[in-house]
Amino acid sequence: MKISYPVCPKGCHTIIAHCVLQIASSLRCLIFIGTAMNHLPTLITDLALILGAAGIITLLFRRLKQPVVLGYIIAGLLVGPNFKLLPTIVELEGIQIWADIGVIVLLFALGLEFSFKKLATVGPSAAITGLFELVCMMLIGFFTGKMLGWPQMDCLFLGGIIAISSTTIIFRAFGELGLKTKQFTNLVMGILVIEDLVAVLLLVLLSTLAVSQASAGTEMLIALLKLAFFLCLWFIMGIYILPSLLKLVSKFLSSETLLIVSLALCLGMVVLATNVGFSAALGAFIMGSILSETLYGEKIEHLITPVKDLFGAIFFVSVGMLIDPKVLVHYWVPVVVLTLIVILGKTIFVSIGAIIAGKPLQKAVQAGTSMSQIGEFSFIIATLGLSLKVTSSYLYPVAVGVSVITTFTTPYMMRLAGPLYVFLQKRLPEKWLAAIDRYSAGSQTMKAESDWQKVFKSYLQIVVINAVVVIALIELSAYYLKPFITGYFENAMAAKLVALLLTLSASMPFIWALMAKKVHSIAYKSLWLDRKYNHGPLVTLEVCRNIIGVALVGFLIKQFFPFWISFAGTLVVMGVALVMFRQRLQKFYSRIEKRFINNLNEKENLQKTGPKILTPWDAHLSGFRISAACDFIGKTLEDLALREQYGINIGYIERGNKMIYAPPRDEKLYPHDEIGVIGTDAQLDQFRKLVELANEDIVNETDREDIQLERIVVDEHNALKGKTIRESGIRENTHGLVVGIERNGERILNPGSYEVFEWDDVVWLVGDHKKIQERLRKTDD
Repeated sequence: MKISYPVCPKGCHTIIAHCVLQIASSLRCLIFIGTAMNHLPTLITDLALILGAAGIITLLFRRLKQPVVLGYIIAGLLVGPNFKLLPTIVELEGIQIWADIGVIVLLFALGLEFSFKKLATVGPSAAITGLFELVCMMLIGFFTGKMLGWPQMDCLFLGGIIAISSTTIIFRAFGELGLKTKQFTNLVMGILVIEDLVAVLLLVLLSTLAVSQASAGTEMLIALLKLAFFLCLWFIMGIYILPSLLKLVSKFLSSETLLIVSLALCLGMVVLATNVGFSAALGAFIMGSILSETLYGEKIEHLITPVKDLFGAIFFVSVGMLIDPKVLVHYWVPVVVLTLIVILGKTIFVSIGAIIAGKPLQKAVQAGTSMSQIGEFSFIIATLGLSLKVTSSYLYPVAVGVSVITTFTTPYMMRLAGPLYVFLQKRLPEKWLAAIDRYSAGSQTMKAESDWQKVFKSYLQIVVINAVVVIALIELSAYYLKPFITGYFENAMAAKLVALLLTLSASMPFIWALMAKKVHSIAYKSLWLDRKYNHGPLVTLEVCRNIIGVALVGFLIKQFFPFWISFAGTLVVMGVALVMFRQRLQKFYSRIEKRFINNLNEKENLQKTGPKILTPWDAHLSGFRISAACDFIGKTLEDLALREQYGINIGYIERGNKMIYAPPRDEKLYPHDEIGVIGTDAQLDQFRKLVELANEDIVNETDREDIQLERIVVDEHNALKGKTIRESGIRENTHGLVVGIERNGERILNPGSYEVFEWDDVVWLVGDHKKIQERLRKTDD
């Protein structure tokens, strides 16, 4: 059967038509190869078509400086079954499986970027802002769906779809607009952490609602409690086991092995999560967040990036394949309405939430305009509704249409922050502005945590952690240990006793901790000394946690024997185990707790005791364009003395097609030069003011693969000891610039030219990676 392809009409010279013709020609070659090699499985031919289209489209989007995610979606539309002008894929089910793997890998990578500690350091401002905005957007989404006459399940999913902003698009826009060093971005990053966590919870809750087809409060509460239980259990066991396991096999963990092991752990948690009744995405996210707490977290994140990019591309292409242009045309009114709701709603609610959290009006407006879009998580939530077959077919393309439009508007909304702030300053009453300023200033005062807060937090932490472990051990015993032992004993009573003793032995250290472990000692003593008001509440807390411990022992024994035997057994166990073996239980639990805390803080402890490095948030590279209005045009770098005035260094100068690495001190700056400046956030902000005086913004946060940070140690191989930076000839020999020196646990950022190298100094160079390595090899030889 002969396949005919479209031909570009005569006289068609537009860029888009030319690109479509190129795509058609490339895809024709791919299809020809696939049909010629007819022994190939259809899935391979489909993948060739998908990746070929994605590659061509994304090159075009890179040229147009648009998000690559949109390119993937459009590529999926072009090769999907709803676009007949180009060859289409055949095996939709196979591609869907690859897309499901893509979701797993994307959530695993997101978990590696996420951290439970990061959540704790987000701060109340981001938490208040994020939760306020999420609740408002979900409610608006739900009621908008109702106004459009959509079914209730569509309305619920719509609320989740329009609530979550796109981390990927915001990061990229910040980089392209040079906003990463602005102060308000910290608030946005914190809100995104909250949104990512809520998005994962939404996946679980929406799955539960879809399966039960009901929104009863009891079922929702049970689902939330079940989720909280398993999150605590997975985190506790993961932190206790995984870092120790990785440390045990550390000498065998090459990059290849570490990648395979981390993916195996990810898929293992996916299987476990689905068997328990949660989504595969949640399992992948949890395993990523656990591994992020280990020493190998950053390395795994680096290794997983190519895998994430590949499967992520397939997922987003599959998103585009499900778009039906006819449906978009038919439902253009909901698309326009929801687009306006996302842009206006997120801008307004994030801004109001930030003001409530105590942020000044300007930062609140900047944060609001930055988050006025939806993205990848919206696709995942919409895909969930389709896969569960609980949402209407139109919801998915409508969500994608809104995402595409709001993605294009994101850079313009970010630029709108300044004019919008000026407009509000002029329009809002002076009393309101003064009240906002007073409230913001008052909110910056941090109140010390009271003794009662510390004590209650300690009690809650002890009870929750140990109760979760005990309940998990009881369930494991009932479902696995008891049936296993019963198979080896002819006497049923003996089997029960053996299983009960084994379960009690594993559980008693945690039951002892739940009932007897001391809480925050200083705060507790301070409260105890005030007998008039605090003795009663403190005794009540002790009684409550002991009741919980006794109840757990009774619940454990009840799994094996009737009620009255369990009651008597509980009294015996509490009298014997907690009295006779108290010291042993305390010692054993202390060992477990110490190991858990060491694993949890291993990364931070190593950073404190080990060699310090220049981390990306201490010093980084940002690009600036020199305009003709700058005062320092034509001056040499030595005359400008930027290091002395601002503490910064210039790592490179890009002039047309010419790249000057580590420019010498007699190099001059000319109009339209693009310079890479190395410094901390504070130093770059100070330098920015000088550039902004000339009405020139930052170009972008530099992300050049050829310019890297290299580390060398001053030893006998490089003969640097005793020489100054200028005398060493590093700039001339390596084409690199010395941006930092680590010496005796201290850092010298952007050292002067006359700084003298000492033995074992760790010297950090920035410049062309290949040239630095080449020069260093010659030096060693």
